[in-house]
Amino acid sequence: MASIMWRVSRRALTQTNLLNKNFNNLSARSCSHQLLQDVKSKIERKRQLANEGGGQHRIDSQHKKGKLTARERVNLLMDPGSFVEFDTFVEHRCTDFGMAEPKNTFPGDGVVTGHGHINGRIAFVFSQDFTVHGGSLSSANAQKICKIMDQAMMVGAPVIGLNDSGGARIQEGVESLAGYADIFQRNVLSSGVIPQISLIMGPCAGGAVYSPAITDFVFMVQDTSYLFITGPDVVKAVNNEDVTFEDLGGATAHTKKSGCAHGAFSNDIEALQHLRDFFNYLPLSNKDEAPIQQSDDSPDRLVPVLNTVVPLESNKPYDIMDVVLATVDDRKFFQIMPDYAKNIVVGFARMNGRTVGIVGNQPKVASGCLDISASVKGARFVRFCDSFNIPIITFVDVPGFLPGTSQEHGGIIRHGAKLLYAYAEATVPKLTVITRKAYGGAYDVMSSKHLRGDINYAWPTAEVAVMGAQGAVKIIFRGDDNVAEAEQEYIEKFANPFPAASKGFVDDIIEPSTTRKRLCRDLDLLSTKQLSNPWKKHGNIPL
Repeated sequence: MASIMWRVSRRALTQTNLLNKNFNNLSARSCSHQLLQDVKSKIERKRQLANEGGGQHRIDSQHKKGKLTARERVNLLMDPGSFVEFDTFVEHRCTDFGMAEPKNTFPGDGVVTGHGHINGRIAFVFSQDFTVHGGSLSSANAQKICKIMDQAMMVGAPVIGLNDSGGARIQEGVESLAGYADIFQRNVLSSGVIPQISLIMGPCAGGAVYSPAITDFVFMVQDTSYLFITGPDVVKAVNNEDVTFEDLGGATAHTKKSGCAHGAFSNDIEALQHLRDFFNYLPLSNKDEAPIQQSDDSPDRLVPVLNTVVPLESNKPYDIMDVVLATVDDRKFFQIMPDYAKNIVVGFARMNGRTVGIVGNQPKVASGCLDISASVKGARFVRFCDSFNIPIITFVDVPGFLPGTSQEHGGIIRHGAKLLYAYAEATVPKLTVITRKAYGGAYDVMSSKHLRGDINYAWPTAEVAVMGAQGAVKIIFRGDDNVAEAEQEYIEKFANPFPAASKGFVDDIIEPSTTRKRLCRDLDLLSTKQLSNPWKKHGNIPL
């Protein structure tokens, strides 16, 4: 009997223990579930705070200035639903000057970073948030930017920076400056490997300006964006010079005077929409071919208007844009730096759907002469095209380099050599059309056959010579009484394309109306071109 009671008691105890264990497990699971719910709630709160940036009042302030917020810009730039954000929950680590207080800590820390698609093609982007500490750069902020730059290099995709920042975060001291240097280093290593584009959509001052300056293209927004090393207050203190933000570093100053920006747009929305269009011309990296888009514009299309575009009078100007637009696909041309150094035209277009870089002297401005600004503008563009496998088409009408003490003392020799260096170094397909004048050293510089031009054409109106007839006659026939007769003799001998063609310096003299057909055919021929320069660490371009 005792044995039976003992077994019953033992069984009851075991059942009790099992019940207690199950209860404890249920309690633990309940606690774990609650903890998980708390974590999820915290994540959502943090994500919401990140989406709100510096708060609604600061967002309203941004909108009142005519500016979009950082996230609104990213959403407008990227294809809908394609943006994948990184480091949403990153916060600064500064504890000085009250920065550790909750009111000064924001998830994301003033910059939105990630990747997405633009017209179906991958791109990485960072967008500075002016509503959070004025978009100032902290060490954590810089770390986020560097992370996407590193990933972009690894996968071979462009980086787009939407800049809207008050500069280095003063509370962090040298740490914020170190962050800038980390970004600069990546800008340099990325140069020529992946396209880098900067869109200035607010202030960009001090050390912050050097990152955009290293990138391939810099665009601005009229009236709301500024680039300068030192602001108006410092200029006033040091130079006693009164100047506004706009006059010192606004879009007009940099697109027309300094040449630091490649273009400007009226507002944020227009800027981002044009940036999406511009992106379509670029390869994703230096390992990709130039993009090709199908076009209904026949590559065999003749262009009769080109037969009469060049005036019979050699000194009469015409618009090289008439030549460019009539030649390229669908008359679409994305001009780079349209308001700076207008005596040369550069930009992107398509020929039979293939992206090409266009360079052309502009006879309407300074007779198309090459000066310091035009040389630098052209050189920078040619080197970009060569870095990213984009064929270059050059339309030549150049009477020479601009003379004068201001040009000579400003270094036209060195700056002109930059354009020469760029063309000579380029290994991409290079097609050249001499429409009218090709005089002196400027003839050599403008993608001549001697600089490894692949196919060089001349129109019947072309003149290839050391200089114009009047200047040449004054030298050759100095003191001769029959100057008019001598000038006519010189014109007959050199003011035509035959001397260059007879020596093989141009491959053919073509009817202008056939220019598009010829160029499209040549681009197909040269699509498999292989040419390399001698091995070197890097050349020493005359900077």
